Amino acid sequence: MAKFDVNNVSVETLLGYVSDGTIAIPEIQRPFVWDTTKVRDLIDSLYREYPVGYIITWKSPDVKLKDGSASEGKQILIDGQQRITALTASLLGKEVLDSDYKKKRIKIAFNLQTEEFQTSNPAIEKQEEWISDIAEVMKSGFNTFEFVKSYADKFNIDANEVSKKITKLQSIKNIMIGRIELGSMLDIETVTEIFVRINSAGVVLSQADFAMSKISVNEKYEGNDIRKTIDYFCHFAKTPIDFDNIKNNDSTFSTKDIFNKITWIKDKNEDLYLPSYVDVLRVAFTYKFKRGKLQDLVSLLSGRDFETREYREDIVEESYKKLYDGVKSFVSQTNFERYVMILKSAGIIDDSLIRSQNVLNFGYILFLLLRERNVVPDVIEKLVKRWVIMSIITQRYTSSPESQFDLDIRRLNEAEDLIQYINDELDRRLGDAFWDSILVENFNTPVASSPYWKTYLIAQIALNDSAFLSKDMKVRTLVEGRGDVHHIFPKDYLQKNGKNNKSIYNQIANFALIQTEINLQITNKAPNVYMREVNNQCYNGIATIGSIVDKEALKKNLILNCIPEGFDNMTVEDFDEFLKQRRVLMAKKIKDYYYSL
Repeated sequence: MAKFDVNNVSVETLLGYVSDGTIAIPEIQRPFVWDTTKVRDLIDSLYREYPVGYIITWKSPDVKLKDGSASEGKQILIDGQQRITALTASLLGKEVLDSDYKKKRIKIAFNLQTEEFQTSNPAIEKQEEWISDIAEVMKSGFNTFEFVKSYADKFNIDANEVSKKITKLQSIKNIMIGRIELGSMLDIETVTEIFVRINSAGVVLSQADFAMSKISVNEKYEGNDIRKTIDYFCHFAKTPIDFDNIKNNDSTFSTKDIFNKITWIKDKNEDLYLPSYVDVLRVAFTYKFKRGKLQDLVSLLSGRDFETREYREDIVEESYKKLYDGVKSFVSQTNFERYVMILKSAGIIDDSLIRSQNVLNFGYILFLLLRERNVVPDVIEKLVKRWVIMSIITQRYTSSPESQFDLDIRRLNEAEDLIQYINDELDRRLGDAFWDSILVENFNTPVASSPYWKTYLIAQIALNDSAFLSKDMKVRTLVEGRGDVHHIFPKDYLQKNGKNNKSIYNQIANFALIQTEINLQITNKAPNVYMREVNNQCYNGIATIGSIVDKEALKKNLILNCIPEGFDNMTVEDFDEFLKQRRVLMAKKIKDYYYSL
């Protein structure tokens, strides 16, 4: 068979292929990410018979016959999902799901007099010269004759001209789109390379999208059930209100045992770890296959033997089983809730404290691996906490996460003594040099989203620290309520005294979480000025800044917030020295917190 065939297919036929499952486009494959102007432009191009690019599909060799040849199965969409979804939404009136699993309609309007397309809106809907939703004229029951007559009479224009334009609009469904059909005998490496190359620009598909397409077309080994398990779990986690609708619409799957095992997530008000389908797929695959690169999953689901470079049906069967087992482990209520509890007990209580979801993903992988090895719960908790904190503060999974996943899971799997290996790796990455030098220097940054500031807050939360100059208000409460990030040396004060550079006054060592009312009380006062007031109230008992009126309580509060000694008397001349000292104190707090886990 040729490597590929090139043919033309009408828009209507193409949408029919999608509807009957000949071409697999799973709902979960990827949220619809085009904005409405791109949908409008696509329809306009079709109307004017401009080229709109090729659709690329692959006849996946999932099912092999006894002689080793491939059966002719469903086709995986390699390129063109966004275009097909756009056509389905605009021409057939189908709803699409956004990234939050919210359903939305995309209405494209058409002006019969100017032949202009626009995204429909309330203003356009009131203008009778516009067809506010072209999906209406595409319906089989649409009375074209009556519409043309009514429109022509209303605007006193030639009915023949109206008829020509409405016919041209309806004929969009007959426009031919090029399709490149990759042959079923292409090896997975070649298809993957094609996949990567065609997505080198624009809205990039991921290997996870590719894998989900592969899973969705497999019926022999429960691929579609795997896809639905992932899809519905993520959907219920984000939008539990859709539960009844999904249950009723998918009555066959909703009677299966696995459906009952994922419904618990709908009752959880959980926003710390809200997994996407990519997260579920990545965790399940890495945990069960001991590999970190999702392109390997696509190969394994195709039956790839990495040693002999052959394709075997038994590998296909085994791979689908292992993947489903991994997905079931991910969605297990016991596993998921236990893992989230570990995160929260470490002070990670809010997703704003995490820059990379992959930190949480690999933490979950490690948790599942340790449970699989029957490690005692207390040890699991300690090791997972420390690994997650290490990953956050070293940005372990920020750059090239798949490669790091792959390296980590292979080493963990190969370790003769798993616990010893984890402890050794933690000690290697977080030794004395890191705590006493590297971390201190890393605090020399004005980036409030840095992992060092985030880890400092995590430490304060876990240690139940009070906020700066607060008697009872905890850092935890302010993080949950998005409290103020206060400049200990007020920004306005520094600017008026020659410290005009943002990189100077916005140093994270100059930050502390503070109650809004205390922030307003301090305003732009120098530290020696507002601290004089705070100290005075500890003698007279009359609070003017915050609510601390006890000297020992004040001393404790300053220590908890890593405020250097002598701060009470500091002015702008002391700012540089203040930063230097506080960086050391903040690094020490994180170190002490880490070893307390």
